[in-house]
Amino acid sequence: MNTKDLQNNISRRRFLGTAAAGTGAIMLGASALSGWAKNLTKLGTTDLLKREYETDVLVIGGGMAGLFAAVKAHDSGANVVLVSKGRLGSSGQTPFAKGIFAYDATQEEMSIDEFTAQVSASAIGSNNPVYTRQVAAHSLARVKELREWGFFESPLYNKSFTNPIKKRNIPLIERVTITHLIKENGQIVGAAGFSADEQKVHCFKAKSVILCTGAGGFKPNGFPICDLTHDGTIMAYEIGALVTGKEWNDGHGGSAINPAACYDGWHGMFDRKCGTTGIGIRHDLGVDMNYQAYVSGGGKVSMGPGAGNTTVKGGPQKPEGFDRQRRPDGPPEDGDNKNRPDGPPPGGKNRKDGGPDGDGGAPPGMGGNMVGGSSAGMSIHKSEGLVPINDKCESTIPGLYAAGDALGSYMAGAIYTQIGSSLAGSAVQGAIAGEAAAAYSKQIESPIFSEARQQQVREEILAPLKREAGYSPAWVTQTLQGIMIPNFVLYIKKENMLRAALAYVEELRDTHIPHLRAADMHELRLAHETRNMIISAEMKLKASIMRTESRCSHYRLDYPKIDHENWQAWINIYKGDDGNMQFEKQAFGTWPDGSAINA
Repeated sequence: MNTKDLQNNISRRRFLGTAAAGTGAIMLGASALSGWAKNLTKLGTTDLLKREYETDVLVIGGGMAGLFAAVKAHDSGANVVLVSKGRLGSSGQTPFAKGIFAYDATQEEMSIDEFTAQVSASAIGSNNPVYTRQVAAHSLARVKELREWGFFESPLYNKSFTNPIKKRNIPLIERVTITHLIKENGQIVGAAGFSADEQKVHCFKAKSVILCTGAGGFKPNGFPICDLTHDGTIMAYEIGALVTGKEWNDGHGGSAINPAACYDGWHGMFDRKCGTTGIGIRHDLGVDMNYQAYVSGGGKVSMGPGAGNTTVKGGPQKPEGFDRQRRPDGPPEDGDNKNRPDGPPPGGKNRKDGGPDGDGGAPPGMGGNMVGGSSAGMSIHKSEGLVPINDKCESTIPGLYAAGDALGSYMAGAIYTQIGSSLAGSAVQGAIAGEAAAAYSKQIESPIFSEARQQQVREEILAPLKREAGYSPAWVTQTLQGIMIPNFVLYIKKENMLRAALAYVEELRDTHIPHLRAADMHELRLAHETRNMIISAEMKLKASIMRTESRCSHYRLDYPKIDHENWQAWINIYKGDDGNMQFEKQAFGTWPDGSAINA
């Protein structure tokens, strides 16, 4: 078949390639051709306008962390610009979160010291106690501010988020995808990206940057992370930042009925108002369900009362004292939330602080028959992202900060330990990062983001639009999903399968990323997101191979036990001088420079 015939038959070929990727039967010989096509670009790259901004603090991300980062940086005397890939308060995982932890010393029977110690016990030592303590110490103050802004009055967050931004006249730029962080002379000087709605490239000069870009996945169906693709983490990695946490796995599943329909399975979360939660330390949402499905040979399992490690022998184990599962359909048979070892459900009726009540019970989608993989590619909240060098959310790149799911703070370690702590942690860390970035920016001269560097970045951003032919980002994403999402690759790990998947991912990295094409601004966003997901997949596979033990949400079938002798450490990842991905251990209880973490 000649090139013209191949192009004419591309629709059928793409369908065949998609089917192959969906079943995992990926053949990078024949099916690679099915993803290749002429790039029918719908716009001229020379017509794209450039928009420039200059500020003290640039906040990237419009979720809970980004809101508080912008507000607190402004209130600390800095000029702030807030830019978001989506709409303020309406993209990422923030709209889905409907429980926020609030520690009130006058209400709780457990001290912050006891809380921190119990989280560490559940996390099997994998948490950073400074950030564990922070979320308890500052959560109530953040909740009070949210209440003043009207956060608890509606299940939709855009209006309440807009209130403090408008009051302070903070410039807000929405629907702009940031693709590049800019570093000069060893420090951050800005960022660049493009608009989804206009033919514009945006260049930001900034004395400091705060990444509030969330986590990400491989665009799985059934859970609200389809627009999160580790953008911030990969941008920071490219300029030399340490990142961490790639071997851990979020274990959220989806309903076995219409499993790809996110709203069908989780509308109860989207539709209800947010409520507050108190202390209820757990060891939750690891890979128990995935292990059950693996050994039983079925694609779905029941998560009703009594489910957990009692269904099958072996598999992931909870630390002592955390072996009781919460009943997904409500409180235990004694009907008393106060006596539950794992605390009340989100918005439970027994809250003593007068916070808004939710509908009780488990989140929709977490009971009955479930299928796994709905959040494939995402780690435990707060366990992946940029490595902090101190308690101020500062990264290894001067002037670059991160907060929320973009910061590998290990606030709760490598497992979920506290309902509502993720949303609270984003608020707390956003505020801390905002104040720290504002203080840093006062010591820095105006950034230099040269015209030559801007032009270079512009060329890199627009490269997929200029390619005459290449792979569509949709096809490459489907191929990546077929490689990474299977239960026996991502969740129930063993070295031979991890290395097999890695060979495919490295092929995508080397031969597909350079040829991603885009016909319009929407597809341009997809091309950059696909690239980020491929690099993240490489990180996940290599970190999973490196950690030769099982702990919390990382389970190795060939290394099923915890190795306290060799693995009391986090895995950090960085880009070497030769451009290759490098890995190192950072001992639990220490900062990257080896100094002790004093909580």
